[in-house]
Parts: sequence; structure tokens; C-alpha cells
Amino acid sequence: MPRLGWLLLGAVSLFWGTNWVALKLSLNEIPVWQYRAVTTTFSGLALLLFALLGGRSVRPPRDIWGALALGALFNVTGWQVLIAFGVQLIAANQAAVLAYTMPIWSTMLSAVFLRERVTLRLLAALALAMAGVGVLLAPALHALGESPLGMFLTLGGAVSWALGTLVQKRVVWPIPILAVAGWQFLIGVVPIIVVAIASERFVMQDASATALWALVYSVALPLLFCQYAWFKVVSLFPASVASLGTVLVPVVGVLSGALVLGEPIGWREIAALLFVLAALILVLLTPAPASTPEAALRRP
Repeated sequence: MPRLGWLLLGAVSLFWGTNWVALKLSLNEIPVWQYRAVTTTFSGLALLLFALLGGRSVRPPRDIWGALALGALFNVTGWQVLIAFGVQLIAANQAAVLAYTMPIWSTMLSAVFLRERVTLRLLAALALAMAGVGVLLAPALHALGESPLGMFLTLGGAVSWALGTLVQKRVVWPIPILAVAGWQFLIGVVPIIVVAIASERFVMQDASATALWALVYSVALPLLFCQYAWFKVVSLFPASVASLGTVLVPVVGVLSGALVLGEPIGWREIAALLFVLAALILVLLTPAPASTPEAALRRP
């Protein structure tokens, strides 16, 4: 097990986990559509540039444009918008836990649409994930002390990511996967830009230095560096080992939310985290396509 792989895997877990805090800081001052329009456009262009530097063609053949567009709808437009609105309404640590239920939904969708085998282990993982979601959602539904809408939007983002992963699995991509990610960013950002122009006044210049630096952090490290780092990790480790590293992301998200934003960590957050972690481990220890490299692209 090469040392570089472990260092990069730790970096991915750290930067993806802390990005939930950065996202919260930026969205406190920058409107959702505007924020996503800026970060997604820049990230898409940068990813295509990185793919070009690899020396291979990044021009998609005509017959994969439909798959690119469908993947962009779920992987980019759906995920980016739903998660951003969700983070505005609930704590960053809760959003991190709910969003990383995605591998469970991906596995279940694969069983339905790809006829992949459903085992008792996968059913147990689904039950654990549902228990974790229920622990967080129960008080919100009971007393509206939190936002049930925010939790449902975040879960919707996780399901959208899972649907995008399903699209990724069904296509043999003839161009580098970084190019696939870049094109999906640029296609998926089009409706985001349209809504941003139509519904929001440009206020980026009025945001504080904290919000802007958090935006720069999100693009530079979680979005761009972690793309490279993830693919390097997958090239160095078995996919199962690499994917298990993503289990640390919601842990880092919960801890960073408490340390930076002062979000409380009560028994509900701890119980939900443990349920989701147990479910993730059950899924990721199963030799199924849910642990493919594409399943962890572009988060959050």
C-alpha cells in the first residue's frame, strides 16, 4: 500500500469533509443559483483543461452527447442545486450525513435498473441508512425546530447523485473520465446560469472576504485537487479500499461543522452518523459497482 495513496486518500476525506463548512459560509451571503453558476462553470473549464494536458482527445463522439446530458442533469444540476438549498436550511453536519447516504441509494437503484443482485447485507445497509435518516428527521417533522424541507432537499441531492452514478455505469466512455466530468459540469450549469440571470441580482462583489475565500477553497481543493487525488488513489489502491476512504467524509463534515460553525453535536447527530457509517461500510465492502471511481466524483 503506497504511502502516497494514503496521503492522498486522507486529503480527499479532509477536503471533501470540510467543504460542507465552506459551502455553508459562502451560501450565507451568496445566492444559491449565482454561487453554483460561478463555481460549476469554472470547475468544468478547469477539468477539461486538465484532461487536455493528459494528451488525449476530449471531444465527445456524437453518440454519447445524450448520456452526457442525462448524467449532467443528475450529477451536476440536480446535485448542485438541491444540496446548496438544503445546506442553507439545515446544519452543515446534518447535510454531510444525509448526502453520504448516496452509495446506499446507488446500490438499490442498480438492483432495480441494472438487475444487480440484492443481498441480505445490502438490505441491512438500507435499513441502517433509513434509521440514520429517521433519527435526524424525526424532530424536524415533529416540531419544525429544524427544516424538514432542508433535509428532504439534501436527500433529493443524494438520490440525484445516485441516479447520475447509474448513468455513469451504463456507458463505456470513449474519452478520459476527467473530460466526462468537465463536459457534464459545463452542460449541467446551463440551466443554473439561466435561472441565476433571470432570478437573482449579481451580489458577488458585496460578499465578505470569508464567503469569497470559502468559495475559492471549494473550487481549488474539494472540486479540482480532489478530482486528481481521487483518480490517483483509485490507480494505486483496489477500488474497495479507495471507496472505504469516503466513509470518513461525513465524519469530517460533522466534526468541522462543530469546530468551525459551532454546530451542536447531540445524540441524534452521533446516532445518525453511526447508522450511516455502518451502512456505508456494509455497501462498500460488497464487491458491487457502487464503489467505482465515478461514484465519488464532484462532491459536494
